[in-house]
Amino acid sequence: MKRISLILFVFFFLIPVSVTFGQQQFLERDYSLLVHRYVNTLEMHEIRNNGTSNQEYPEPRSVLFKSMIIPGWGQIENRQAWKVPIIYAMFAGVGYYTYYLNGEYHDYRAAYYNTVQGADSDFRFGPTPQRLQGINANQLQSNRNSLRNQRDFMFVVMGLAYGLNVLDAYVFAHMRSFDVSDDLSARTVVQPGLIAEGAPGVSISVTLQRK
Repeated sequence: MKRISLILFVFFFLIPVSVTFGQQQFLERDYSLLVHRYVNTLEMHEIRNNGTSNQEYPEPRSVLFKSMIIPGWGQIENRQAWKVPIIYAMFAGVGYYTYYLNGEYHDYRAAYYNTVQGADSDFRFGPTPQRLQGINANQLQSNRNSLRNQRDFMFVVMGLAYGLNVLDAYVFAHMRSFDVSDDLSARTVVQPGLIAEGAPGVSISVTLQRK
């Protein structure tokens, strides 16, 4: 009688535990499949609603290289051709001012050299411009050094303008796929989900869509 009671205890206690454990494993795997299927469905739904995919936008790395090769090429790839005249106007302005400072620097350098050498000058840097004749050597030297520093700084400005052109094209290529129009609305979904190690939890997703 005791043996029969022990067998019945094992049957009614251990078998439901094993069945429950097996069902829990199956449900965890099944939940994982459901979550994966839900994420894929959301992605396909968003692509259909937008009517487009990221493939129509230029690759940011490609835009970066093109803008480095030819300034303004990246802006054209981003469909911002209106920026190209601005970019080349900036280059032209910086380039012209650099050319002007370089010419002034050479004039003052020649005037200073000839003034210091006096009658023995070999006109190594050219003759003294008429407008600079009669100016003392200290003032000529000060103006020469100032013009040289300004000219060198404009070379740095030219490099910064080139870098700004590249940065503008690269950043806009990254941001172009983001919809920032005024007719956007948010759809919030709260649903059961799985967190670390298959533990049950709650997931919240916010989707931006057109009104």
